[in-house]
Amino acid sequence: MPALPFDGDLAVPGPSIVDGLCHAGWVMQEHFIPPELSRQLAAECVQSMLSGKMKGAGVGSGHAPLLQPDIRGDHIAWLETGRSGACDSYLQHMEALRQTLNRELFLGLDEYESHFALYAPGAFYRAHLDRFRDDDKRTVSVVLYLNEDWLPEHGGALRLHPDGGQVDILPQAGRMAMFLSGEMLHEVLPTARQRLSIAGWFRRRG
Repeated sequence: MPALPFDGDLAVPGPSIVDGLCHAGWVMQEHFIPPELSRQLAAECVQSMLSGKMKGAGVGSGHAPLLQPDIRGDHIAWLETGRSGACDSYLQHMEALRQTLNRELFLGLDEYESHFALYAPGAFYRAHLDRFRDDDKRTVSVVLYLNEDWLPEHGGALRLHPDGGQVDILPQAGRMAMFLSGEMLHEVLPTARQRLSIAGWFRRRG
């Protein structure tokens, strides 16, 4: 099935989105991409796992991050332009978002990197920051969820730890969470069913 054509308006955040990121350090938006594109990306994520293209995710930066299943249990496959029509459509949405964040918040975001993430039942990711100690270029983290009919009893929430609080975001298809990479402590709670997402980071210029 061909990917849906890109509609730049879908990826342009409104004032509340920009303000939320600026003042609270995080924001959530429903229906960030069309449902059919979400289904296409979910199918591609699952197929990547079945075909052996996904690898266990490591902890830390560098060419050989350490596999530590007691800290992180997802499997990942990096996205690149030309991988598929669905991925290209998604990356176009993110490029529009990058331009908007730069225009509204002057963040100097220069590039975007992302990967599929698949959590098998029982998997989790302990609390962490997305910015590495030896590489501070990651500035804004974005997670897009690809799971239809997700219920609270399925677990797998993204738990954010803003100052003085705690926020749980269920990984429902089409939902996007965005937060400051170097400031927002966050974790993925244990999931009771297969959990699919695209995790990505806008990086600033060196």
